[in-house]
Amino acid sequence: MKLSPRDAPGYFARPEPDRTGLLIYGADAMRVALRRQEVIAALIGPQGEEEMRLTRISAADLRKDKALLMDAVKAVGFFPGPRVAFVEDANDTLAPVITDALTDWQPGDAQVIVTAGTLKATSKLRKLFEGHPNAYAAAIYDDPPSRAEIEAELNRAGLARISPEAMTDLTGLSRVLDPGDFRQTIEKIALYKLSDPAPLTSEDVIACAPGSTEADMDDVLNVVAEARSGEIGPLMRRLKAQGVQPVGLCINATRHFRTLYAAASDPGGAAAGIARVRPPVFGPRRDRMLRQAQKWGAPKLEQALGLLTETDLKLRSAGQSAPDMALVERALIRLSRLAAR
Repeated sequence: MKLSPRDAPGYFARPEPDRTGLLIYGADAMRVALRRQEVIAALIGPQGEEEMRLTRISAADLRKDKALLMDAVKAVGFFPGPRVAFVEDANDTLAPVITDALTDWQPGDAQVIVTAGTLKATSKLRKLFEGHPNAYAAAIYDDPPSRAEIEAELNRAGLARISPEAMTDLTGLSRVLDPGDFRQTIEKIALYKLSDPAPLTSEDVIACAPGSTEADMDDVLNVVAEARSGEIGPLMRRLKAQGVQPVGLCINATRHFRTLYAAASDPGGAAAGIARVRPPVFGPRRDRMLRQAQKWGAPKLEQALGLLTETDLKLRSAGQSAPDMALVERALIRLSRLAAR
């Protein structure tokens, strides 16, 4: 029987334990793998694999030994509970072996879960599961997750209170990230909000989104270069919450100010200098850094690089007693004040 795209997510979350089997197929191997993980976990529970109620069989192994699947289906487990015989990366060459397993299946046997790549409508494997009265076939498409699927992921991660703005941001993220990265982002948000009863906000999503660390580093360096010292503290707290290391931040600051110095000290002027820096700087970021280089000038940028070098040496010194992040924050504040002179 076919599982429609509308019904499939609900079935993956709550599969029927008395079914003979399930075929999950699609072009995106990650999407297929995530759905397979979900349905197997729902069938056998969190301890199922430890209790040896899951048998994994690769397509290559099954081609070598065609009895593997039938043995796994009929095996009697040491622990009570549903069992699963999982065949990974199957194709039509295995259709006869899987047909035998489904034909001889009896109540109490292990449920047969099969994953495959793209299968045509004429595929023997598809026809086997779609035509079976007690098995399902589910196609996984490359469509972004629906709102219901996003909400299911949030509930699974323990995130129940979501602001409308945060849901809008998460929906946007789900359309630009692949499924594995999106799930990891949800898990990261759940850790970020651990023991925080307040509703999830857009700011929380932005803080945990992929690439946000780099964006926030750019933000704090721009704030420093533009002498906005009052904004350094909140940005530093965000970076610390994201796990940014002080040495990494110091290295990025040095790279930023080295680029400004290369532009400001170019004989052809800052505009010519910024065009020559490598790696190249593009778009609005280039225009912003050009303005910073022109405002600072080469002499002050030399002082800035000296201060950052001194800070880097202190961070790497075994005798350094001050907290590393505080040391970097103090250096950035000194740079910001230097810019304001």
